[in-house]
Amino acid sequence: MAKLVFWMNQSLDGYVDHEKFGPDDSLFRHFISQVGGLSGSVYGRRLYEIMRYWDGDHPEWNAERREFAVAWRRQPKWVVSRSLNAVGPNATLVKDDVEGVLRGLKARLGGEIQVGGPELAGHLTDLGLIDEYRLYVHAVVLGSGKPFFAGPRPPLRLLAHDRIGNALRLTYVPDSEP
Repeated sequence: MAKLVFWMNQSLDGYVDHEKFGPDDSLFRHFISQVGGLSGSVYGRRLYEIMRYWDGDHPEWNAERREFAVAWRRQPKWVVSRSLNAVGPNATLVKDDVEGVLRGLKARLGGEIQVGGPELAGHLTDLGLIDEYRLYVHAVVLGSGKPFFAGPRPPLRLLAHDRIGNALRLTYVPDSEP
């Protein structure tokens, strides 16, 4: 059975914004490894449109950027959107029965399926589908923006913490005990 894992970079004050900060080289190499080992990714429309950047080839990319692009392209992707009519290569559009589709993926696949996008993760949390949260906390304060957690969350239990480059990764699981 696959595990749905929500992970993103976030600021110290809890916001995600790919344009204001990003991974250092060490964390980027970590993400190459993480993406290469995924059974797939589930994206909301906005983050999927940002990530489509990796579908193209860019002459300014170094070897690590090319390696990430290959890993990202290779994995299956499911895009949850009511407004899109089509998605790119190796992607499946999910317009209806999001819960049924994702429960089916969890039952059919093994390993990890990454969830990308705080609004989608909030919806999936409400449905009880997120198995793990990985917060990659950076020493940046944004003061505003899109929060990592989009609404109230169930109690969480810290499972692990480690430093990767200049970021701290905090891994939580839903805590079933009050």
